[in-house]
Amino acid sequence: MKILITGGAGYIGSTVASASEDAGHDVVILDDFSTGRREFLRGRTSYEGDIADEALLARIFTEHRIDAVVHCAARIVVPESVADPLGYYENNVSKTVTLLQALERHGVGRFLFSSSASIYAPDEQFVVTEESPLAPGSPYARTKYVVELILEDFTKASDVRVLSLRYFNPIGTDPQLRSGQQLEKPTHVLAKLLEAWSNKETFTVTGVDWPTRDGSGIRDFIHVWDLARAHVAALEGFDAATAERPYEVFNIGTGNGVTVKELAASFEQITGDPLAVQFGPPRPGDVAGVYTVSSKAKDVLGWEAQLSELDAVRDAIAWLPKRKEMLGY
Repeated sequence: MKILITGGAGYIGSTVASASEDAGHDVVILDDFSTGRREFLRGRTSYEGDIADEALLARIFTEHRIDAVVHCAARIVVPESVADPLGYYENNVSKTVTLLQALERHGVGRFLFSSSASIYAPDEQFVVTEESPLAPGSPYARTKYVVELILEDFTKASDVRVLSLRYFNPIGTDPQLRSGQQLEKPTHVLAKLLEAWSNKETFTVTGVDWPTRDGSGIRDFIHVWDLARAHVAALEGFDAATAERPYEVFNIGTGNGVTVKELAASFEQITGDPLAVQFGPPRPGDVAGVYTVSSKAKDVLGWEAQLSELDAVRDAIAWLPKRKEMLGY
């Protein structure tokens, strides 16, 4: 299978590319390199540009017989989306529509969408399935929700079939250290733990008044390699998964809820170093969080998570010297 990965030089996209190649598939990368890294291309066929560049899309689909598109390109920082909602709607929604129009014109019938578990409305137990109510809590999350609505409508009016993978909270790195978290100042929780530990600074738990077991936010932390494997399983099982309905969604998580305080404790366990911790208010757009209890991905795609948050912490720590060697910081 030949796969076009938008955002394929980013953290998740590059890991999906490695997993796809490991499984014997060919990949083509489209990235504007606003956050992606050329060092992650690893000799892959690549195109630099915007996902809404119609001429570039026509060139890609003409030069390659693309069997499926994996759409990872998006802006993803929740507080930034609160400050710039129109920018997020333009980038994540409007440009995706242009990409879909190109797919239809060029007869590409499989579209795998990077969605988000942030669109869920948590219940009192913070557990969700694919059938749970949706209530996205930030402009970022709403862009994912809006695109899902568009995709479902699009499949009813075209020959394109879609699988939406609702990610939970990716952490860790490719265990072979071929790529990893590339941002110098990332905002997700494990990156902030690594930053505090590396610089011997204090780690701030943002939000300690949530109605969780210890007051901190609860997350389903999934190893990014398991997430990449889920994409491969979805691509290889795509036709069977869409045999009855052209649009399906899958939760991609571990099934275990871990609080931010518990992740910090696991980090201390792995490093053996005491960690200075302080408490602060939640960031704009933050929510208490959810984790999945669904087995749909296992039942339909034959996929389930194999790695724990401890594995993710170990791999993320191993990535630090490799990142400095590869990226210079």
